[in-house]
Amino acid sequence: MFDSLQDGLKGAFKSLRGKGKLTEGNMRDGLKMVEQSLLDADVSIDVVRSFMGSVTEQALGEKVLLSLKPEEQLVGIVNEELIKLLGPVDSSIEFNKDVNIIMLCGLQGSGKTTTCGKLAKLLQRENITPMLVAADLQRPAAIQQLHVLGEELGVPVYSEQGEQDPVKVCTNAVAKAKAENCKVVILDTAGRLAIDEELMEQLKTIDRKVQPDQVMLVVDGMTGQDAVRSAGAFHEALELNGVIMTKLDGDARGGALLSVKHVTGVPIRFIGTGEHLDNLEVFRPEGMASRILGMGDMLALVDEANKLVDEKEQARLQEAMEKGRFTLNDFRSHMEKMAKPGLMQKMMGLLPGMPNMGEISKMMNNSDTSGQMKRMVGVIDSMTAAERIDPSVVDVRRKQRIAKGAGVEPKVVSDLLKNFDMMKNVMTGMAGMGATEKMQKMQELQSGAMNPGMGMPKMKKSTGKRLTPKQRKKAQKERAKQLKLMKKNKKK
Repeated sequence: MFDSLQDGLKGAFKSLRGKGKLTEGNMRDGLKMVEQSLLDADVSIDVVRSFMGSVTEQALGEKVLLSLKPEEQLVGIVNEELIKLLGPVDSSIEFNKDVNIIMLCGLQGSGKTTTCGKLAKLLQRENITPMLVAADLQRPAAIQQLHVLGEELGVPVYSEQGEQDPVKVCTNAVAKAKAENCKVVILDTAGRLAIDEELMEQLKTIDRKVQPDQVMLVVDGMTGQDAVRSAGAFHEALELNGVIMTKLDGDARGGALLSVKHVTGVPIRFIGTGEHLDNLEVFRPEGMASRILGMGDMLALVDEANKLVDEKEQARLQEAMEKGRFTLNDFRSHMEKMAKPGLMQKMMGLLPGMPNMGEISKMMNNSDTSGQMKRMVGVIDSMTAAERIDPSVVDVRRKQRIAKGAGVEPKVVSDLLKNFDMMKNVMTGMAGMGATEKMQKMQELQSGAMNPGMGMPKMKKSTGKRLTPKQRKKAQKERAKQLKLMKKNKKK
């Protein structure tokens, strides 16, 4: 996401870091590089002028120039100004009525129909089952596409075969939703290849007759300033409540994202970061500013991790980890979920200190990560049920048998067991923390990323030694004792 913008800003900060002592002249050179990075990313010229005016005023002050690490101060200033530029944003949607209507509109090819499905998926995570309405009568394929999405998600889809009036379809759909006690209705309206009077009049009529509670514009994040111009035109006609920006997982340069709020006054509420139905994120200015500066986004990373397992599975894992019962069956389940195309790259891109997505993709392709995961799953499948539950029983002879069954070298089995031990130690260690402690830990990681020199946190090197059953039992007893003590202290 925004690889060229990330590289340009990193280059600007790096040029300042190499100076022995910063002067106003050095700082101005660095600021010019920041400005050029924004222009190259197709950010609106008015936005660049306003943004750089505010950054320059702060960066050239004595407080920054005379500080011990002025380049880090500049990173902080740019971060704060990016947050101001992108926010504030309230992405919450209140459902106070018996039937709450969300209307999606946009140009053809922006991903509007798919976004209907993604928004429905997001609502399902909040235990809300919406009704999707096929009101795009200009493109018959859109109606069929919406029905396919509805079937995949298990949500109802309303359409009227042969009907030519989208207003009638929308009003009838709302009436049916009321009759069936459906709390949320999502209208998929028709798009056009370009903004025209016919399109706008149709949308105005739906807006007037149906009176949606939320009007969201879906725009293609890869179209640059065209997206900003279309947002302005739609907002003038409909008074938008927000923008959903799609295709930010591709070669988007960032111009539309950084410009739309400033130019139109309409906030970005959600962003599409992939083709799958769960690739719609609530937009957070703080997290996006952090990503643009290459500092990761820990809250988004946690959200992605939570998508991998449902609440029941999370509760089961939490209980198992507290008792030290995280097994190779759990490890296998995690690896299968992580092998989903593009997921590993995305999660790595949300970690502080990681390179941009383009570089991560090259790394992942070169390292054959997907193939490695499949091999690891094959190794676990070659184990007996007892070995998966208690891998400490796997000796040299068993390793050879498992390796032969999986078609790999015995060293691969040894490496898998070491990786499992490391993951188990981390996960069982986190199991004893409360939600507040976990959040503080994540915030420490996030704030640590503000220091360009810090990078990733250091991990303790594994000794590679495996616990004997007796040592394992002793460690579990000690862990249980610690947990009991922690609970006792909390009650006090």
